Amino acid sequence: MSVYMVTGCAGFIASNVSQQLLQAGHTVVGVDNLNQAYDVRLKQWRLQQLRHHKQFAYHQADISDLGALRRVWDAYAAELSGVINLAAQAGVRRSVEDPWIYVETNVTGTLNLLDLCRRSEVKKFVLASSSSLYGADNPMPYSEDANTDHPISPYAASKKAAEVLAHTYARLHDIDVTILRYFTVYGPAGRPDMSIFRFIQWINEGRPVTVFGDGQQSRDFTYVDDIARGTIQALRPLGFEIVNLGSDQPVVLLDIIRTIEQELGKAANLVFQPRHPADVLATWASIDKARELLDWQPQTDYVEGIAKTVQWHQHNYAWAKDITTA
Repeated sequence: MSVYMVTGCAGFIASNVSQQLLQAGHTVVGVDNLNQAYDVRLKQWRLQQLRHHKQFAYHQADISDLGALRRVWDAYAAELSGVINLAAQAGVRRSVEDPWIYVETNVTGTLNLLDLCRRSEVKKFVLASSSSLYGADNPMPYSEDANTDHPISPYAASKKAAEVLAHTYARLHDIDVTILRYFTVYGPAGRPDMSIFRFIQWINEGRPVTVFGDGQQSRDFTYVDDIARGTIQALRPLGFEIVNLGSDQPVVLLDIIRTIEQELGKAANLVFQPRHPADVLATWASIDKARELLDWQPQTDYVEGIAKTVQWHQHNYAWAKDITTA
């Protein structure tokens, strides 16, 4: 079995990746700074699910702080089979207000990890990227070879910069880099700034449900277990590759709301607001490359995924009800 460093391990996707790695018998060195980007209780809950594994070692550190990161790195560098960099500042709208923190984490943090891999000759690096790189000018379904040189948010720009740095290190230092562009990931214990978590909470409590735009925008909603499985399959040797992970079945936002209503047995009080200029109207992943290179395709459709997410929310309602979503 192997030893992997997973950054952002208390985060939504990374905690699920860590869980699957541990269940497969691997050792996970988890790094997370437990920042206040959203309610830290969610991160602590996710961490608690990992702590009972003997093969899990958690270290609180910020990947943008090279000194702190190196102290953790040096303890494990000789054993590491690879790094999965899932630590990131996420969120399109917030990046417009504070782009600096996105550059620190998504760009400088990625550079720090890549250079530590170079120094220690750790040859596998998986980088989480985003469908936000695809803009309004790209034809759908989005293909990995589409032009992504014109991001429309600082978040997307920071992810593009990280991708370019990763390509540079792959070419110069013979690091096997796989970049995964995730498409609208959702599921139990998800991020509270994402639409599905918010909609479940608001509908369940009878609060107004804010919809930006007319609700006809579509997203390639992808269940977190599928994303985690694809991320782990990307640890295989591939050479430098960029791969989409999405459901390949975009769903209109209002249809998601209707499904949540059915699961909760409650009606949504919809309030429409103007669309944010940094939001795209649709996302849709071409996943032919994931099928070919990773032997991967999603297994959970959105109806099943929403049901599991609602069940988690209801089971954890005693504390999840207090998570701030607006």
